[in-house]
Amino acid sequence: MHDEACPTYEDMINNMMIGHDFILSEFGVKPRIGWQVDPFGHSNANARLFAEMGFDALFFGRLDYQDKNKRMNDKSMEWIWMPNADSLGSDVNLFTHAMYYQYQSPSGLDFDILDGLDPWVNNKESDSFNADAYA
Repeated sequence: MHDEACPTYEDMINNMMIGHDFILSEFGVKPRIGWQVDPFGHSNANARLFAEMGFDALFFGRLDYQDKNKRMNDKSMEWIWMPNADSLGSDVNLFTHAMYYQYQSPSGLDFDILDGLDPWVNNKESDSFNADAYA
C-alpha cells in the first residue's frame, strides 16, 4: 500500500514501484493482491492503479461506518470495483472486499497461536489442525 502522505499520482506509483521491487527481490514474487490495512479513504485512482499493476483483488480494513453498516445489511462487503468503467471498460475491474472486523479476525477465529486461546489452530489433545470444526 502506498503511503497516504503521497498525494500525487506520480508519488503513488513510485511508492508502489519501490515496494514491488523490494518484494520481488527479497521473495521472488510479484504481488497480486492489495491489502490496505488502515487506509483513510479509497479512490478510483487506487483501484485503477492496483488493477493496472496486475492485482486480482483488494482487501481493506477501514471504511466509513455508514457505508459499512449498509454493506453489512445488504451483504455486499464484496464487490467488483469498476473504476472509470465508462472510459476504461472492464480492464481495470478489481475484486474488492471490506474486512468485517477491520483488522481483527472474526470472534472465535483468533489467528495468533501465541495467545493460547485459539482452539482451531492447534488441537491440544491430538496436536492436529482442526479447521473442520469451523466449516
